Amino acid sequence: MKISMYQASVPVFIRVLTNLATILDKAEAHAETHKIHPAVLVQARLFPNMYPLSRQVQIASDMVKGGASRLAGLAPPQYEDNEASFAELKGRIDKTITYLKTFTPEQIDGSEERKVTLSVGGQEMTFEGMPYLLHFVLPNLYFHVTTAYAILRHWGVELGKSDFRGKL
Repeated sequence: MKISMYQASVPVFIRVLTNLATILDKAEAHAETHKIHPAVLVQARLFPNMYPLSRQVQIASDMVKGGASRLAGLAPPQYEDNEASFAELKGRIDKTITYLKTFTPEQIDGSEERKVTLSVGGQEMTFEGMPYLLHFVLPNLYFHVTTAYAILRHWGVELGKSDFRGKL
């Protein structure tokens, strides 16, 4: 059985973001139970020179909306990156999932060799579709979601692998 570019992208993106939203729900409940102002967790970092939780969520969202868009040959929508609460971060995830659900297999399948050019850190990078998905989008998505998870675990939020992985 052969896996398609669509199957390797959009459903995976939706699953990972859905799991991230569940993790944020647990973080919000943890903050309430332990009388931690939610903004403390939203702005928490693992180390001073790392992005805070809010930025980790924003980048995860950007990776998947950009990934699906570029594989389909479209320009990705731009979001403001101004989320400052759990509700706003979950709203961004919901908006991203809603956007992802607009894609059809026909738009993304066959994009294995499509040229994808983007600016990363001020440098222009060009990929073919499959390496873009497998070696750029997916690793970045998992990195930022894992970092969000680690920030929250560091603050005592009771999370396990099943929260990250989701229901099988």
